Amino acid sequence: MTRIPPPISASDSAASGGTFAVASGRASAPGSVPPQADLGTHEVTNQPAPMGDGDLFTADPALRCHAAASGADMEHLAHFGGRIGTEEMRAKARAAQRYKPELITHDAGGRRIDEVTFHPAYHDLMQAGIGGGMAALPWEGARGGHATHAAMLYQMTQIEPGVCCPLTMTYAAVPALKANPKLLQDWVPKLTSRRYDGSARALTRKAGATLGMAMTEKQGGSDLRRTATTAVPAEGHYRLTGHKWFCSAPMSDGFLTLAQAQGGLTCFLVPRWLEGTRNGIRIQRLKDKLGNQANASSEIEYDGALAYRLGAEGAGVKTIIEMVHHTRLDTAIAPAGLMRAALVQAHHWATHRTAFQKRLIDQPMMQSVLADLALEAEGTLALSLHVAQSFDSGTESGRAFSRIGVALAKYLGNRLCPQVVFEAMECMGGSGYVEEGPMPMLYREAPLNSIWEGSGNVICLDILRTLVKAPATAEALSNELTLAAGVNRHFDAAIKTHMARFPRLPDEAQARWYAESLASLLTAAVLIRKAPAPVSEAYVSSRLAGARGRTYGTMQGVDTAPLVARITQG
Repeated sequence: MTRIPPPISASDSAASGGTFAVASGRASAPGSVPPQADLGTHEVTNQPAPMGDGDLFTADPALRCHAAASGADMEHLAHFGGRIGTEEMRAKARAAQRYKPELITHDAGGRRIDEVTFHPAYHDLMQAGIGGGMAALPWEGARGGHATHAAMLYQMTQIEPGVCCPLTMTYAAVPALKANPKLLQDWVPKLTSRRYDGSARALTRKAGATLGMAMTEKQGGSDLRRTATTAVPAEGHYRLTGHKWFCSAPMSDGFLTLAQAQGGLTCFLVPRWLEGTRNGIRIQRLKDKLGNQANASSEIEYDGALAYRLGAEGAGVKTIIEMVHHTRLDTAIAPAGLMRAALVQAHHWATHRTAFQKRLIDQPMMQSVLADLALEAEGTLALSLHVAQSFDSGTESGRAFSRIGVALAKYLGNRLCPQVVFEAMECMGGSGYVEEGPMPMLYREAPLNSIWEGSGNVICLDILRTLVKAPATAEALSNELTLAAGVNRHFDAAIKTHMARFPRLPDEAQARWYAESLASLLTAAVLIRKAPAPVSEAYVSSRLAGARGRTYGTMQGVDTAPLVARITQG
């Protein structure tokens, strides 16, 4: 008869290093070791202990440096980073990722309900973000609201990137709503209430609300002029009919969307619920995505859905671009959070793992790789928070710089992110490749922010158009670069090289080269002004002066020690 071993408690798990041997069930011979003794034969050595609680503010010197320089609320970030980095919140993030959202199209009686169910952990994470003010802070009038929001998103991205999508869109919808004073009055108090209410009911009955976005159609993609959804006047408003290929966060309380009205492409707000009844929004299916598993991206159909116009007919892109401008800020800083999360995992592994009688962290090649990755992560963070500061400035020059700066930051940071996450994964060897740790999630997440809100080619074309159509952006960008001149001769030389290569705006085929060069120069300029000298000097010499190969760990003439020490200095 096979003996069933007793259940193993959590304390047994800790004592045995988390790995259990199952008894074979054979009777033991006289004098032999009983089968249950197998539980003590596997001693775990040379494996780092779990990281446990982490403080995403105190343990991140780069964040403290650049958040302070950008005018963010340091006390608020310290509180949020301490709360969101706990093992409790990390466990909730793992649950939200593992137990994916599920679509329920009909109830048991056959009634169409179009609801998405989430694991309770998802709602807890949403409450942490909404309650922490991620959607509200920039609109409450406090100093540094956008910079604080961006830094909070950087922190949240390290734990659970999926919930950042609805948090971002709720934050970014506010400026677009200004195109309709009545909608602004009705919706903004709920969007900024700091109260998360995931219930399915009309806006008037909710303590707080979220807003999503639905623009992409399968025949058009980034070419919004090919939008086929139609808007017909009805009941003093409009009725929408059409299909949206991507609708992020379909359980939002409303969606900003585009449709063809009589006067042309127009922006609308479509509420999910009307008073006492569901609006004509059908969720066709949830997207089966590579990553971002906790977020229920979907395809939806407008079936005569009631919609409220934002802005004039024909001014749809002009209206919704106000939302896109702010969502791009989040897609610019999110890769910095992903890089930081991957870097911390690699650093923890290298610090507690030995090979060839030495800790990995003490081996020169590992130091070089980690230092290189740390430069990439800090450069992306520094540029994004500097751009966020321009959102807070309230000046025309600040707005001009934010328009070009956010595109450059989004482009470069997202080109680098997948490479950084991969290198960090490789630092951990096979342990970085298994699903028990966070690295596979980060790896799947790494390309996403580049695709959202304009892929690389779209962003590069937008950079060129912006510099042509808005001359103030070129002046603002030139001023930013000039502020860093005269400090580092390699930086000054790189500026001259760029100007010689591009005496005028390039043609389309060279747009990526141009954007990468300009974004790298801007990152260097921010680091020269705001980061410690070892950081800025290493960045300039390796990224601008050519003292580096094509892969990470190939910097030449750089003192890696202060860069590695900066990863987790308290």
